[in-house]
Amino acid sequence: MNHLGHLRPIASQPRIYRALWPVRALVLVPSSPGIRSRSSATAHVDSGGRLPEVGIPTRLPYNEITVPPATYTLETFGCQMNVLDSELVEGQLRALGLRRAESHTNADVILFNTCSVREHAEHKVLSRLGHLKKLKRQRPEVVIGVIGCMAERQKEGLFVSVPHLDLLCGPGELHRLPGLLQEVWDRHERVAALAGSLSRRTHVLKRALEYDSVEELDMSRQFATGSSTLQEYVRVQRGCDKFCTYCIVPFVRGAERSRPPENILAEVRSLARQGCREVTLLGQTVNSYVYEENGHVCRLAQLLERVHAVEGIDRIRFVTSFPADWDEDIFRVMRDFPRVCPYLHIPAQSGSDRILKAMKRGYTATEYLRLMDTARKYVPDIALAGDFIVGFCGETEEDFRATVELVRRVEYKSIFVFKYSPRPGTAADRGQADDVPAEVKAWRNNELLAVQSEISLRQKQAFVGRTVEVLVEGFGKRDSTNGEGNVLSEPLAQAKGQVAADYRARQLTGRTPHDLIAVFDGDPRHIGAVVSVRVESASALTLFGRIAGVVSPSRRVVVPRGTSLPILGEG
Repeated sequence: MNHLGHLRPIASQPRIYRALWPVRALVLVPSSPGIRSRSSATAHVDSGGRLPEVGIPTRLPYNEITVPPATYTLETFGCQMNVLDSELVEGQLRALGLRRAESHTNADVILFNTCSVREHAEHKVLSRLGHLKKLKRQRPEVVIGVIGCMAERQKEGLFVSVPHLDLLCGPGELHRLPGLLQEVWDRHERVAALAGSLSRRTHVLKRALEYDSVEELDMSRQFATGSSTLQEYVRVQRGCDKFCTYCIVPFVRGAERSRPPENILAEVRSLARQGCREVTLLGQTVNSYVYEENGHVCRLAQLLERVHAVEGIDRIRFVTSFPADWDEDIFRVMRDFPRVCPYLHIPAQSGSDRILKAMKRGYTATEYLRLMDTARKYVPDIALAGDFIVGFCGETEEDFRATVELVRRVEYKSIFVFKYSPRPGTAADRGQADDVPAEVKAWRNNELLAVQSEISLRQKQAFVGRTVEVLVEGFGKRDSTNGEGNVLSEPLAQAKGQVAADYRARQLTGRTPHDLIAVFDGDPRHIGAVVSVRVESASALTLFGRIAGVVSPSRRVVVPRGTSLPILGEG
């Protein structure tokens, strides 16, 4: 019998708490009638159908939370921000004494950290949840939870569409997850922690100064025994205020808030002490970072300078940047501070002014191209990456051709192309028709990728015969479909520096400062080192070569034994 078999099945009545914004004093409001609050006072519906506010603690200290011995699985879908959130959540679960299970079958807690940027990502989660229906019938004590953006977007409606779901937690409430698990185990009821009105009335500079209990989550970072800390994400900003017409992010992640520089630096120093060599600063629009301290305003350029001064950090990256309102001082820092990598991920989304206006992006194609020219003026060898949406509402063949021309003109290192899918609640979904046929979207998606593949192959082949510096992240896997020895690891997992569990290949993989993937034969002792690699051949995605020398030896990097980050779903 399962060691949680003594628990009663989770009750069907959800107990939903909605956090009111701002979170200086987080207040929880139960949204279902006749359900007891944390203080055991019964909440009654008033004549207007509203519920009174019931205050309960924002987060229970770990030493006040008691859970049965349990195991968990956590599957992550989506962007780098979700990868970081999952890492922090796993730290919370370990602090509670939970251990990672090998599969859902033998897990006591099953969590999905979700993405809502595209409809396909949500469908994948719903499919995963559907497959767990039988398991829930067999083991009703299992706790199944959805955390992240999908929970915030669909809210308690998920309890209706997935009756065997027990827990919901939005991305702004993840610090509350231990308390939610306590509620489920103590009361055997379904619970949720979701954001309420994500008000943007406060000016962005003042908003950054407000107390944010989610800050505790970022500052509580823990690492599992045996995990690699070679490359890590550090959040510098939460939320987004841009409200591009197609984008759900401002609705699910809330208003833009920048974290205190000293907290960010404390994290980076801690990571450096644990052997981290590369940090990536994360923000939804990271170049909008701004924080006032001691009467002075710290923007991204100044933050990069301060992170650059942290001893032990060899490489600094930042994603994702927004083209409008760009601070040219960032280019100066990229030029003058050698540990800031010459790499810039800056989505364009379209090359058509008409579509950019419909998307509410705030710039024209000419202005975007001028920004790319300025980037190359400061950093001539800069590697540029971009995002594009094809098939947006009303996109004509002429609009698409403008996008193709922009891609050819910029000559990106790489691009990410997405077929437009309407997101409920966005301005585009409310006021614009999704009138581009699916087959046209698919064709444009493939053509744009083909154009970029030509550019990428030409760029990579220019490296043949040259020597590049590579931070060795771990083992590669041979591609059984083409025999090239290409790397199969999912890109975001590679970016985390996780080591593939294929020791037989004896092939190592890593990245250059320009974020180019390199694959080469090597010794496990090279993992975590910076080596020089002489490039002997290249594909559109990868440089292939051999080690020419060691630039900087490995530090304290542990090779995981058969474990890695959860496989990331398409986001």
